[in-house]
Amino acid sequence: MKGILGKKIGMTQVFTTEGKLIPVTVIEVEPNVVTQIKTVEKDGYEAVQLATETIRENLSNKPAMGHTNKANTAPKRFLKEIRGVNVNEYSLGQTIGVDIFSEGEMVDVTGTSKGKGFQGVIKRHNQSIGPKGHGSQYHRGVGSLGTLLPMHVLKGKKMPGQMGNVQRTVQNLEIVSVDTENSVILVKGNVPGPKKSLVMIRTAVKKPDVKKEAANLVSYVEPSIEEVVEETATEETTVE
Repeated sequence: MKGILGKKIGMTQVFTTEGKLIPVTVIEVEPNVVTQIKTVEKDGYEAVQLATETIRENLSNKPAMGHTNKANTAPKRFLKEIRGVNVNEYSLGQTIGVDIFSEGEMVDVTGTSKGKGFQGVIKRHNQSIGPKGHGSQYHRGVGSLGTLLPMHVLKGKKMPGQMGNVQRTVQNLEIVSVDTENSVILVKGNVPGPKKSLVMIRTAVKKPDVKKEAANLVSYVEPSIEEVVEETATEETTVE
């Protein structure tokens, strides 16, 4: 098990050399710092605490700065724990980058979904709308709240309320590309949360050992003159 914290930038699409289109989510990863290592002997469980996104000291407080100073790092905005890791492979103050993952790996992405405010049962629970005409006075209502007995609404009844703004995890997503130069990870499909929101990428719980073949993506970077000359020379040699 391994993981890293990142920021959701948005969605786009990439193409393979075979012409296949792949929708991807772009996740920017600022170098993560290990700020605490928890063990069974001291804390009752094993976990690694990661911190990301450096902030100014005047936006932090003394307890938070004292915690990050133990790892010899600047104050951070986000701190999250990742359980199930081998704590012996980490050290206090260690920096983790995007190269911890590679193309083809399966991951679980956790984030906070978009908040949609107070919504009715039609939008919140996808219930059916009532008749819209012929004198019907029931259109977007909740409907029956229960039977005559037990004379109260049963717990768990789907009713209007706050929608969204809850933690959600999308499992078994494939890593399409890892850009170490720009510290960006491209994950196939969509992940929860709005743009610029914090997400956590971890090894897939259900498919920890599955690794697919990395896709050959189309590159839009113009080749240098040396590469063009070398490719031309190789083609001429092949023809001869």
